[in-house]
Amino acid sequence: MLSLVLIQLATTLFAAVVAGLVAGIHGFISALFGGLCCVVPNGVFALRLYIGTKKPGTISPMTFFFGEFTKIAFTIALLAAVVVGYRDLNWLALIAAFIVALKSYIILLFRH
Repeated sequence: MLSLVLIQLATTLFAAVVAGLVAGIHGFISALFGGLCCVVPNGVFALRLYIGTKKPGTISPMTFFFGEFTKIAFTIALLAAVVVGYRDLNWLALIAAFIVALKSYIILLFRH
């Protein structure tokens, strides 16, 4: 799970650099925020699952579903905070970097 979060972070940085080259500093920051809105909740979810596996008897299917629900709510809250808090938002860069980070797990399929 950690490798997925690291790949998401790397693809977020790549998307931010590309957006920065195309749209300037506001595109870079928007893309960085968009990718981080995906990476941070996934990292928290992965950490929560990891901690749950280290405590005997605390992992259950409900732990996973509650964690997934929390991850989705956290993602929506972060996206809303970026939209409200960053006035020079470049929507295309934000959404593109979010999708790139979200779909970066495909890179793991070609690893072997």
